[in-house]
Amino acid sequence: MGTATSYVLEIEGREITISNPDKLLWPEAGVTKLAYLQYLIEAAPYLLRHTRNRLLTVIRYPHGIDDKHFFQKNLPSYAPDWIPVCLWEGTRYPVLNDLPTLVWMANQAALEWHISFHEIGDEIPTELVFDLDPSTPNFDDAIEAALLLKEVLKELNLPSWVKTSGASGLQVYVPIERKYRFEQTRQVSAFIASYLVNKHPRSLTIERLVKKRGSKLYIDYLQHWRGKTLPAPYSTRARPQATISAPVSWEEVPSIHPTHFTIHNMITRLKEKGDLFSPLLSDTQRVSLDPILSFLR
Repeated sequence: MGTATSYVLEIEGREITISNPDKLLWPEAGVTKLAYLQYLIEAAPYLLRHTRNRLLTVIRYPHGIDDKHFFQKNLPSYAPDWIPVCLWEGTRYPVLNDLPTLVWMANQAALEWHISFHEIGDEIPTELVFDLDPSTPNFDDAIEAALLLKEVLKELNLPSWVKTSGASGLQVYVPIERKYRFEQTRQVSAFIASYLVNKHPRSLTIERLVKKRGSKLYIDYLQHWRGKTLPAPYSTRARPQATISAPVSWEEVPSIHPTHFTIHNMITRLKEKGDLFSPLLSDTQRVSLDPILSFLR
């Protein structure tokens, strides 16, 4: 139901007005708001599993990715009262637990979905995360660093899963027992990152200042902290090709590029491969950090 400039969708009993459905949000990739919503509705069974009960920060692009954008943590006052909210440190965070919330926020031109490393109601990290951020446009740097990191994690008996950031890098996740504080996970990730840099000083760095990194890949372990965020699995990114932050298998890593995973092909991939990040949601996969913490003490 609707006019050329707006539609009303009924989703799970909620009526949501979709404005300007033909607006190009990713002009280069030819993705309109309507095509974006179609992607999100099909991806929702996978995406929402990972955003559930997390603090959500979105990046909004009211006129598409080539125009102004802003980060939004506080749910706007004009939002419908059925959207779940979590008050954390003075901010009213929306909580992305259902399809109506996803569609309503997407209609507000939320084009990126970034979630916390802990659930609402506690500050217990659910995984260790390393964000591998190349200093050059060469994605091979990220591939090489990810494979080196995987080997170190394997030596430490830490199973790992990997996804593209959807931008220029890769992100590596280790599901951990839900009993550690961020101060403890920081000790472990700092130890692992420093060890890698000491082994490969020519190609890797933990230098925070961009101007001091040269061409080295930055292993960002500091982002993993209370209240901080990374893009959710299957989140879109505001990149020209309409890329997705896509979970991949370790076997795929040597031959991938972020531009391989887009709004146009992600649903087909999900139907073929399922949710490659589903192990991160399983309590049976969670590992203890006690041996490493004992060693560090």
